[in-house]
Amino acid sequence: MDLSTTYLGMNLKNPIVPSSSPLSYDVDGVRRLEDAGAAAVVMHSLFEEQITLESEQLDHFLSYGTNSFAEALSYFPEQESYNVGPEKYLNLVREAKEAVDIPIIGSLNGVSTGGWIEYAKKIQDAGADALELNIYYIPTNPIVTGGEVEQMYLDIVRDVAAEVTIPVAVKLNPFFSATANMAVRLCGAGAKGLVMFNRFYQPDLDIEELEVVSSLKLSESTEMRLPLRWVAILYGHVPADLAITTGVHSHVDVLKGMMAGASVTMMASRLLKKGPQAITKVLQKMEDWMEEHEYESVAQMRGSMSQAKVAEPAAFERANYMKVLQSWTPDPSATRA
Repeated sequence: MDLSTTYLGMNLKNPIVPSSSPLSYDVDGVRRLEDAGAAAVVMHSLFEEQITLESEQLDHFLSYGTNSFAEALSYFPEQESYNVGPEKYLNLVREAKEAVDIPIIGSLNGVSTGGWIEYAKKIQDAGADALELNIYYIPTNPIVTGGEVEQMYLDIVRDVAAEVTIPVAVKLNPFFSATANMAVRLCGAGAKGLVMFNRFYQPDLDIEELEVVSSLKLSESTEMRLPLRWVAILYGHVPADLAITTGVHSHVDVLKGMMAGASVTMMASRLLKKGPQAITKVLQKMEDWMEEHEYESVAQMRGSMSQAKVAEPAAFERANYMKVLQSWTPDPSATRA
């Protein structure tokens, strides 16, 4: 069974790539992912804040929504308490690349076009085969327009792509008003891959202590529907490889991603819950399913259920909205209760 695929110009043995997570905090973690069958690994992110927390431009972006209260800065952890510093990160990329035979994808997380972007070149020089750019930005200032936000993304991608010769993928959020258009423009700025979607972590409220509570809730398979839909829509319409992240837990999720048009599917929550060995089980179940349904390769199924290929393309658009609403019927047992 041929599970091989290509992503960002790299030939991968299968379409499962662990996304940025604590599992890649050290070389042993990367080795365990490779041993379990991972085709490549996205390293945990190097944050702009770790590189230049004192920069005036970064302070401008981080002050959005803080109303200039000094207490807002308390939400940022001390650098020693999360991830590692820039030089340690570069050493980790270098050591991981030497320790394993699978591609290593570096990860940069930032929100401005400051001097931190030069670290894209340093990550490349450390041996990374590609770079994932995670622009994690929440525009809370009411005077900032959607056009300004889009231009900020495009500027960052263009500046990072200009620093390196390795391929750059962009991890998108799902909240653009015209996602398809933004995808095309990001490709024009230099993106060779689009990763869908970034998962914004939502705060909760403690009504007893009157505090904002930050907590991590791992994804579930149902969350894959949003990126699945957009990959199916964009397949064949953008000059970039597509990756699905968020909600990839089972072999069925991986197969769905391939049929929608993804080159790879990225896992994190499943691996944090079950450990790297979950990759081995998913790959085995993939092979069993493909054999049962007489598929010879992943390439054979890629894009077969994209919007361009399915019998009812409108299922990805507004027509399906009405159909779903009309299909609901009440549960008799709930009525009795």
